[in-house]
Amino acid sequence: MLGKKHWPSPRALREAIEELGLTYIKFGQVLAMRRDLLPSVYSDELALLHDQLPPMAFNAVRATIEAELGAPITTLFSSFGEIPLGAASIAQVHGATMRDGRRVAVKVQRPDLKAIIVKDIAALTALVVVGEKIYPRLRAFDLHTVLREFSVSLNRETDFSHEAHTITIFRTAMADFSDLWIPDIVPEYSRGVVLTLEFSAGERIDSYAKQHPEAMPQAMNTLVRLMMQTIFEEGLFHADPHPGNVFVLPDGRLSILDFGSTGELDEPMRESLTLLLEAVVKGDARAATEVYLEMAPESEHVNRVALLSDIKAALYEIRRSSLADVSIGNAFEALVRAGTQNGVRNPGEFVLLTRAVVILESMIRQLAPDHNYMESFSEQISRLTVKHFSPNRLKDKTTRLAREVERLILDAPSDARRILRRLADGNLGRLPRLEAMGNRLGRNLERLAGAIAFAALVISGSLLFLTPPGDWHHLLGEVMIASGIVGMIITGIGALRRGREPR
Repeated sequence: MLGKKHWPSPRALREAIEELGLTYIKFGQVLAMRRDLLPSVYSDELALLHDQLPPMAFNAVRATIEAELGAPITTLFSSFGEIPLGAASIAQVHGATMRDGRRVAVKVQRPDLKAIIVKDIAALTALVVVGEKIYPRLRAFDLHTVLREFSVSLNRETDFSHEAHTITIFRTAMADFSDLWIPDIVPEYSRGVVLTLEFSAGERIDSYAKQHPEAMPQAMNTLVRLMMQTIFEEGLFHADPHPGNVFVLPDGRLSILDFGSTGELDEPMRESLTLLLEAVVKGDARAATEVYLEMAPESEHVNRVALLSDIKAALYEIRRSSLADVSIGNAFEALVRAGTQNGVRNPGEFVLLTRAVVILESMIRQLAPDHNYMESFSEQISRLTVKHFSPNRLKDKTTRLAREVERLILDAPSDARRILRRLADGNLGRLPRLEAMGNRLGRNLERLAGAIAFAALVISGSLLFLTPPGDWHHLLGEVMIASGIVGMIITGIGALRRGREPR
């Protein structure tokens, strides 16, 4: 525990961080969401940190725009608001009108920001080193990894070209959302530390909800659908979906703003996340533990028995609750906390996703307290599962499976020799790690055997399916494809059930 003799009060710590400026405030916000690292009194206080800074002088804004876009501001715009619409730690936004009459929002980054961040990150790194020497127990929190992930995230947030690319991906992903609009980029007026977007003439959703509470359930369903679709289809999610970034347009559509803070998930992480969501909703601690460990980086110091026990305790209330009372964000936070306490290195993107889900759930409960949004989550999971087994996806997965089998066959002899050599030398390493490797290998072999058998049906059926319609080959191909898909589903369910059996 943190001792009163050695640590400042939570309020004093927050005030000191605010005085230190941008990078420290952002790092404090990261620590606030890592409730697995700090006592709750510190996390609650750091959550009050705000990054609203005094606005830049207009002369500095003008100089930045003209330097980046290469023309006087009066030439670029027919009008430009000198008072910013909003001023945060990274940038501030001004309203303007272009020469062709379009209204735009111009986002201008604060000067010398990247140099400040480099200097502050170096100072924070030195502080962590000193802190670990004074308090060796800090090493268990792996603050160097936290700081490294924070640095990557902060540099991504200050990269306006990355934000522009992210906006393009989101706009493509929500092309079939009739009730959602994301402002497009104005590329000819976006360069370096200046990002120009279409103007969103809407009202903050929390203000809109006071006059139109009946519209909130559908709005919340839209936000849930957007999060789920972008996560599982694009591997991307908005990491800060609070009311200040969600507006309602005059025609009733939602408008999502500020894509500086986003997270990315690769396909293996997305597939594991699907199983984790299912396990959390069902309150299945054993399945949640196994999937969670597959998501996390390898570690030799994981106490699997204690981890399972802690996750069982965390999910106990979920097993007793109705679906409407389940909180995915709280469950994910409990997983992160249990993992940290038992030697797991939590994936940075999963921690960021947990924060995003907590923020979204908080907004839903604030604006639509009686709405059962978990039904929306369940519907989206079912829809994406069906899409997951589309012919194109199955073709891609079969190709990857063939590559994995080939790599397994090629690597097996050298792996076997390495294990036998270590066995002869009496050097098998830590038994928990060996046991974990054995368990994971067993699970993977089960999945591989089932996948090979049923993938063969799908591939064979697909070949027969290419014959002319009406031919008996075409009918047989349909039957084989359907059998293969059903077999894959049954294999997956069987694997989950075996994961829940006592060992």
